[in-house]
Amino acid sequence: MTVLGTLFRNRRARDSQSAWNFANLQGPPLLTVTSSGIEEGGVIALEHTRKRIGGKNLSPDLTWSPPPPETTELLLVVEDLDGPIATPAVHCLVLIDPSQLDSPQHLPPGALSAREPARGVRILRSTISRGYQGPDPLKGHGPHRYSFQFFALAGEPISTLGESKIDRARPRTLLASINVPVVSRGRLTGIYER
Repeated sequence: MTVLGTLFRNRRARDSQSAWNFANLQGPPLLTVTSSGIEEGGVIALEHTRKRIGGKNLSPDLTWSPPPPETTELLLVVEDLDGPIATPAVHCLVLIDPSQLDSPQHLPPGALSAREPARGVRILRSTISRGYQGPDPLKGHGPHRYSFQFFALAGEPISTLGESKIDRARPRTLLASINVPVVSRGRLTGIYER
């Protein structure tokens, strides 16, 4: 696999295609996102990587500052910003109902599991599968940035797709179809390399 990573070393996704840059997901960057397992710009711990490369595929704990009072749901998008494809790969996509969380503004480790998500977490389809899919970059491809992006939504996040199709929609289609105001947003970015 090192050969593939080396061959594609200069091929990277475009940041302009990240959810953070979608026109319909723009809003004031008022949320501060932190994790005990990831420092901004720091290396992501092995336990948060995919099992195939020796990790536990355990989603990190995530904490965010209080969103504006008009927030009804939070959208969390985890993207690999440096994959050797045209658009960043969505490693996790979830809707969070803040009123249902066990702890306000906090998700414990493992809360994004497809099999047993935390209370208040609605798992949606990602590029890879459902639920959290940790880092697993090509060996030799160089450092990959993994961005944990929170969007505070005001109103029911029913997209133009309709409620019945949200769970089945491809991630980029779903992200582009959200048509409620983003009243705040924030992100945390960690690095992983093989």
